[in-house]
Amino acid sequence: MKIRTLVILCTLGCYITLAGLAWGGTYLSKTEALKRAFPQADRVETVSLFLTPEEVTEISRLAGAPLTSPLHTFYVGKKGTQTLGYAAIEAATVRTMPETVMIVLTPDARVSFVEILAFFEPEEYLPSRRWLQQFVGAQLSDALRIGGSVQAMTGATLSAQAVTRQVRLTTALAQRIQERH
Repeated sequence: MKIRTLVILCTLGCYITLAGLAWGGTYLSKTEALKRAFPQADRVETVSLFLTPEEVTEISRLAGAPLTSPLHTFYVGKKGTQTLGYAAIEAATVRTMPETVMIVLTPDARVSFVEILAFFEPEEYLPSRRWLQQFVGAQLSDALRIGGSVQAMTGATLSAQAVTRQVRLTTALAQRIQERH
């Protein structure tokens, strides 16, 4: 009986370990991500947006997604007095686990690139770099949605929706950061 129990526990332990390998994790730290966002910058400034309730409502309307907090942080890449672009690092829940995405914008608020920094759902739901490429050059518009200019991801609908929502919210927020910075 003890040997049978031991075999079951070892088998279960191996299964749990192998299952754990199929889950995502952290890919880049904030420091590494910001170096990737602004490789030419001589500094990266942090700018906090404190939105009024009216601004939260307006940005939610523009983005077509709820803005859950009135406080948002943007990182501004600078070289001398020149603004190289903006980056936002946003976290959201995909299905039941979080993901963290960095959305990098050009000075005119177009998407430069999108990078997954952390993803804790199973790896099979992780958006590929190729899929993320479709956001390059995008700006906030009605077409910036799944079924519009954004292609869906087979088998990873919730991941695609989460990233698209984050890009829409960030591009909507970018209008405010440009006004204030």
